[in-house]
Amino acid sequence: MKRTRILLADDHAMVCAGIRKLLEPEYEVIGSVGDGRTLLKAAADLKPDLVIVDIGMPLLNGLDAVRELKKSIPSARIVFLTMNMDSDVASEALRIGASGYLLKTSREEELLQAIRNAMKGTPYVSSQIRDALEESFIRDPRSRNRSRHLTNRQLEVLQMLAEGRSMKEIASILNISFRTVRFHKYQIMQELQLKSFAELVLYAIKHSIISPIDI
Repeated sequence: MKRTRILLADDHAMVCAGIRKLLEPEYEVIGSVGDGRTLLKAAADLKPDLVIVDIGMPLLNGLDAVRELKKSIPSARIVFLTMNMDSDVASEALRIGASGYLLKTSREEELLQAIRNAMKGTPYVSSQIRDALEESFIRDPRSRNRSRHLTNRQLEVLQMLAEGRSMKEIASILNISFRTVRFHKYQIMQELQLKSFAELVLYAIKHSIISPIDI
């Protein structure tokens, strides 16, 4: 019987090593990556059955990486494994097609169960997150359907700016001109009504585009 092929995405090498050790008796771990952009390249090359991904990763966060990944490999199952307990983030993860959302404080058996559920097409959410989702929905049933106002390119630029990268460096990474990066920055500041770099960083943290430990 063919074993499920799993790709790991987390910028902490020890986390990936621990997950690999847990999974390898039952699954085929085909690789591990440390940032969202490398995840997209690796997924395109390796065609995993399932991806275990963190929210807070450099260059491209887990949410935005999964949005792009699901366009090219819609059949890939996604399980988020993160420290992020924000119910809005969990809701967005499920909305874009995740099969599971777990906290890194979860028991090992929960991750194994989430993978089994994902491959059967059944969602799995940690109990703490499930309770938070229910409370959030009761407070504001429309919150899950709110649209985002930035384009995918603007989100990429926003994340890298918030990580402290220069516009020249961003231009090189995205293979676009310096003027284009500067234009995107202006559009982002206008759209989000931000007046300073500090406000931009705070926005990125609040919306889980970066995590505080990334800066």
